[in-house]
Amino acid sequence: VQLKESGGGLGQAGGSLRLSCAASGRTFNFDTMAWFRQAPGSGREWVASIRWSTAIRDYANSVKGRFTISRDNTRNTVDLHLGDLKSEDAAIYYCAAKDGGIFSDQPDAYEYWGQGTQVSVSS
Repeated sequence: VQLKESGGGLGQAGGSLRLSCAASGRTFNFDTMAWFRQAPGSGREWVASIRWSTAIRDYANSVKGRFTISRDNTRNTVDLHLGDLKSEDAAIYYCAAKDGGIFSDQPDAYEYWGQGTQVSVSS
């Protein structure tokens, strides 16, 4: 299984960015795909997740109402739209996936990870 992120870059405070994650390989067992982020000196933080089959979405309180996660089953992609950017959103964003099981916001629960993509926010 391979996950590859794209998008990101420099956004303005109050503006928006879009991240995309393309999954390839043995994806038929995927239960949940998620986005995490990690700022310098901090641990990896769960941002949002989406159930592969039902499209049920969950968001961290810090991004709820500003970020939107979506998936396209035909293309095996998961997007994250980052709206109303804040300085604290700056981080490396990682796409992750897990096989069957219950929902989790813990990085250890996810078996597959992308390389990450940088998001920076200018004021």
